[in-house]
Amino acid sequence: MFRPIVLSSALAVFAPLCFAAKPSAGDPCAVIAGKAFVQPSDALACLKSFPFNETLRQNVLSHNIARVFDFFTFEDYYLQSPPPFQESTVNIRASLAKINTTKYTTDYDFNVDLYDFITRLNDGHTRWFPDCYTSFQNLLPAPIVSLEVNGVQGVYIVPDLVDFIPLLGTDFTDLITIDWQRLAGAKVVSIEGQDPYAYVDFIAKTVSGNYLDHGVRVNSVFSSYRLSGSDYSQRFGDLAGPTGVAQNSLTFKLVTVNSTKVETVTVPYIASYLGAAFTDKASYWANNCVATDGTNGIDFKGSAALQSNTLKRKQPKGNIIDKSNSSAVGLPPQFEPTLPTVGGDEGVMKSYILPGNQTGVMFIGSFEGDFEGFQTDTASAIAAFKDAGVTRLIIDLTNNGGGFVCLGQFLHQYLAGTRIGYPGFQSTARGNALARKIVASDIELGLDDTFSFYTADNWAFLNGTQMPADYNYMTPDVPVVINGKADATSQRFHDTCELEFEVPMPDTPPFDLQNVAIVSNGNCASTCAMFSTLMNEREKTKIAVFGGKPFENVEFKGMAGNQVLEWFDIDSEIKTANLKDDPLAPADLLVSGDFRHNWRTAWSFFNENEPIAYVSELPKFRFPYTLETYNNPQNLWVFAEEKLFV
Repeated sequence: MFRPIVLSSALAVFAPLCFAAKPSAGDPCAVIAGKAFVQPSDALACLKSFPFNETLRQNVLSHNIARVFDFFTFEDYYLQSPPPFQESTVNIRASLAKINTTKYTTDYDFNVDLYDFITRLNDGHTRWFPDCYTSFQNLLPAPIVSLEVNGVQGVYIVPDLVDFIPLLGTDFTDLITIDWQRLAGAKVVSIEGQDPYAYVDFIAKTVSGNYLDHGVRVNSVFSSYRLSGSDYSQRFGDLAGPTGVAQNSLTFKLVTVNSTKVETVTVPYIASYLGAAFTDKASYWANNCVATDGTNGIDFKGSAALQSNTLKRKQPKGNIIDKSNSSAVGLPPQFEPTLPTVGGDEGVMKSYILPGNQTGVMFIGSFEGDFEGFQTDTASAIAAFKDAGVTRLIIDLTNNGGGFVCLGQFLHQYLAGTRIGYPGFQSTARGNALARKIVASDIELGLDDTFSFYTADNWAFLNGTQMPADYNYMTPDVPVVINGKADATSQRFHDTCELEFEVPMPDTPPFDLQNVAIVSNGNCASTCAMFSTLMNEREKTKIAVFGGKPFENVEFKGMAGNQVLEWFDIDSEIKTANLKDDPLAPADLLVSGDFRHNWRTAWSFFNENEPIAYVSELPKFRFPYTLETYNNPQNLWVFAEEKLFV
């Protein structure tokens, strides 16, 4: 029987190298210790100072990630992803086998190879984040955006550059070795010798990840506004703000404002450090790379929460992890809305009434945060709209990374009224052998939804009746054939979100649904994608996407699974079910990291044999950003009001 390798074996491997009392001469990590911003080459020297170790490769790859992939609902779809998503086609098991036999010089080389492979699955729910090597974010003091100027679309250095970059502070700007201010608003002619849109396509294909649709990833390459928590922020974009320190600079050919001359400018990247403090190589490894108490899961039957009788029903999440949120940079204040907010605005949404008092706006930055507060903020905003005589509603989902599954269903039902009945999708989990054992063991142990996501009382039968905790919805399993491969899923079920709604639902829509519109840049992930798909499929809502590459489609949603489990979550499921010693169980990680995966599938309302993730749904309206609407949400909403409500 396979037994997980204990942590002490990894420490023994690295102790002679990394835990010396004092930094050794020429220690590359000591050179950058204590600095918020460093040269990428210096950061890379530190990261590549840890030699490759076969024990760690087997622990991470063979004993953990390969086994967690057994729970990944979309694995067989990747053998031949359907159009227009065929770019995301790969044999996952063959790729893992190749990584398992590749010769690497450093631990960094192995982890970055694995990170890149899983990132390029383009599923933000399914990512490998080794904390040791994702603690740096490269920042380029020349983010780009696609703008329509004088009727022609092109790529430009962000016009607000002089206001934006200083928000990082002088520790950042003092390291920039060029006259970066003069690049503000410059028209880009080429990037690294390629047409700028071609290079954007390259970044979207190789760096961005997170979104199945290539067009959505293109928009992720560009800089854009967002809400980070309750604060306005500006993303650098995946070209100017990628995770890691792979590049030292980027070469542009461009024409600066008030010039006609094409010139070549090489812009340096500066690496921003986001990890734990360290003083040398040994402490960098100890503080950022070794598994912590929070890395691996726990047995909830023996947890402190159980002893204090404070266990609560688990809330399913559907979200992506955007590492750029770790170093969120404020939006230059002149671009923040000047309108007063209405309703609650301390959470993840801000609501406004546009001039003329006809249209309300709800800018929803995510479905995370305070679960009850989101509901009360929604009700408060809509009540304020109604009191002001507002008859139309714009929902801005720009850069919404998802969050609690039930909040997406809550918002759908609050806008559509209880008349619609169940406000979500049919769902399934993958029925692999270990999953079936978990459900059976949970039943034998008498567990319920305060312990596990696998227990049946998390779900309802398709007639809306909540399943009893001792119901085995994995037996019999439901066979499916995907790309010629037979697989097993659970029986179909509904979410039971209505049990968690704290705010009374209206019986009928508070607004005529023909007067509700959604705007975004397509970077709308998971719960956000499910919400917008529900509004499209069931309520025929107007949806507009801004930005992207000219003459190239952009879906209105990013990756749309139904629930994501972090490594801690699935490991806790296994341990709580007393199955950690099962030969199919993934091993505890020896390193600090997270292999998250898409754990549930949402099936389309249009075609309940097709996952919504693979349903191509284009927006009804498409607009380029302009100098007036780029990075200016209030201007964008006023523009949308004029174009979408006629």
